[in-house]
Amino acid sequence: MNQRVPVLATMQDHAAYLSRTHDFQADIEILSTSDLIGTILETIMLATNMRFAAVARVTAERWVTCRSVDEVNFGLAPGDEIEIDSTFCESVRVSGQRVMFNDVATDDVYLNHPIAAKFGIVSYASIPIHRRDGSFFGTLCAIDTEPRDVKNPRAVAMLEMFANSISRSLEAEEQLIAQQKLIDSEKQLVRIQEEFVAILGHDLRNPVAAFAAGVRQLSREPRTDKSATIFPLLNTSLRRMNELIDNMMMHAKSRLGGGIRIASAPDAPVHDSLTHVVEEIRMAAPDSQIELHIGALTPVHCDANRIAQAVSNLLSNAVQHGGGNGPIHVNATTTESRLIITVSNEGGAIPNDVMQNLFQPYKRGENATSSGLGLGLFIASSIAIAHEGTLDVACADGVTTFTLDVPVCAVGT
Repeated sequence: MNQRVPVLATMQDHAAYLSRTHDFQADIEILSTSDLIGTILETIMLATNMRFAAVARVTAERWVTCRSVDEVNFGLAPGDEIEIDSTFCESVRVSGQRVMFNDVATDDVYLNHPIAAKFGIVSYASIPIHRRDGSFFGTLCAIDTEPRDVKNPRAVAMLEMFANSISRSLEAEEQLIAQQKLIDSEKQLVRIQEEFVAILGHDLRNPVAAFAAGVRQLSREPRTDKSATIFPLLNTSLRRMNELIDNMMMHAKSRLGGGIRIASAPDAPVHDSLTHVVEEIRMAAPDSQIELHIGALTPVHCDANRIAQAVSNLLSNAVQHGGGNGPIHVNATTTESRLIITVSNEGGAIPNDVMQNLFQPYKRGENATSSGLGLGLFIASSIAIAHEGTLDVACADGVTTFTLDVPVCAVGT
């Protein structure tokens, strides 16, 4: 019997699915795009000789095609719906038991059944599909308009196994969808946080600049012994605030703009930039002894200001976390192809758990006492990466050494 079998008018159809407006859009999408479901339906048809196989979403009011393989021309595509009372699946949903017959003309239970007569169904199998929590999802169906031996034990066992496989597949896909939604939500939250940091850093510049102007104005007034003590502290605080703002802005630009941007120049003034930043830190931290040694540098194609910012962050880290028992050493030299800058300080070794996340943003040791945001080392590392270089750390014999290593030539030259 090869003629098209009529079906009842649908309440929703394939067009609703294609327009992504179907009531069961998510369920249909999971099953209609799954390679596993397609393989299961094809296997059922090959193993049973049934010429129609489908997975349907079934509720008390609805029967909706999620996926089908149709050689009988029932005309049911994903999203197409027929009245629930016109299906055997309503009985499956209510009883939780499968419905099967090889030949409706000889079956004791379904002989002359009106549903079979309406659709020209001769052989039929409908297996319930339950979610892992036990709730009813729908049915796995196999239909033909000719007699088929679908009730033999092997076919029954295969159909039951495939129904269980579909249940597990549903759970896995739904978990993946839930995880993806969580990831998307977290990405959105991170972006909001980065935007907040950028706005905060930007808005802090004006009051800090006003504060700095006020300090400069007051410094021109006659000094007392007390003011001579207070002004260096104020200048140190101002430098630290500006450093925090610079790190916040750099981090925000890096995250929102896809990475730190550098303005490399040939024969960049690395020597002068390093000397200047070391002098700044010496003034801001007069109790720390900082020794600078710059070798004979060959021309370096880099962004000298950014290199200096990285070294400034490394020095600030050494001042804050060093043991304070010895000088901080800054050494800069060039090889044939690399600019290598090291910052070393005495102190306890960095714990392994801290070392693993040392160059990640907002990561600080459990015992950290400074007012930093945990961005300094991240910014320094990002500057190294922007130059296609590296920033590494090593602890040995009570000395912690950070090594900034970047090429002396511009990338691609």
